[in-house]
Amino acid sequence: MSDETNPKNNVSESSHQINDDVKVTIDKSSHQINDDVKVTIDKSTYNNMLKGIIAAIAISAFFGGYFVGTFENSETGVSNEELKAILSAIEKTPAPQPTQQPTQPNVPQIFQISLDDDPFKGDPNAPVIVVEFSDFQCPFCSRFYQQTLPLIQENYIDTGKIKFVYRDLPLDSLHPNARLTHIAAECADEQEKFWEYHDVLFEKQSQWQRLSSTDLSITLTQFATDLGLQSASFETCLESEEMANEVKNDVADATKYGSTGTPTFFIGTEEDGFIKLVGAQPYAAFEALIEDYLS
Repeated sequence: MSDETNPKNNVSESSHQINDDVKVTIDKSSHQINDDVKVTIDKSTYNNMLKGIIAAIAISAFFGGYFVGTFENSETGVSNEELKAILSAIEKTPAPQPTQQPTQPNVPQIFQISLDDDPFKGDPNAPVIVVEFSDFQCPFCSRFYQQTLPLIQENYIDTGKIKFVYRDLPLDSLHPNARLTHIAAECADEQEKFWEYHDVLFEKQSQWQRLSSTDLSITLTQFATDLGLQSASFETCLESEEMANEVKNDVADATKYGSTGTPTFFIGTEEDGFIKLVGAQPYAAFEALIEDYLS
């Protein structure tokens, strides 16, 4: 017979004896507590529970930074003397003191950087060297080229204070057209037109960054032709393993130096080492590091 046809099955009660003072009656017809659940607690247990609650309130108030007034209620069984004893015990307990960690000086990591045989601008014997690992398709590299490099060029490269070196770091997973442009720039360097080609790639980034591989090769060759490079030699160079390996070697060095994003800069000297500067930082960030080395 189902529960629906036998009313006696709908509700059954059982009593669970917890201890001598507490008796709990549970309605087993539901997983929810309702009016059928009755809890009976004798007065001594109730008073002990209440004392514990009052002690907890007193502790919270003490450490919370505010004062609790004393009170007496014969129904609670807690007297002024008992509450005073609780507060006195709390006051004798030292408050936990926050531990202060010793501060460490923020010492930048020093890197030893290879300049390889990559293209540079400025005095080859300049007292300070700036190495840029860059991606021609990277928007932040383009921002550096447009906003910061002109100031560095004017104040430090043209004045013979720094040697500025460009190294390849195409991020293939983000910029699928970047690697071929880096190979193209290396090919332009073979015809001593690296910096001119470098500038064209950034200035016309929006024109080539979404092209198909075939159209990209045609466009890169056209850039070379516009700059007066020998087109046939340039096209052959684009397919050469030597230029592809040149880019691979730069990427391997960047990985060794912990460079995973572009642009990444290393500023310093070959004798004292280099400090890493990550991202398209404002001119002031470069100025501070360069001046520090110059001084």
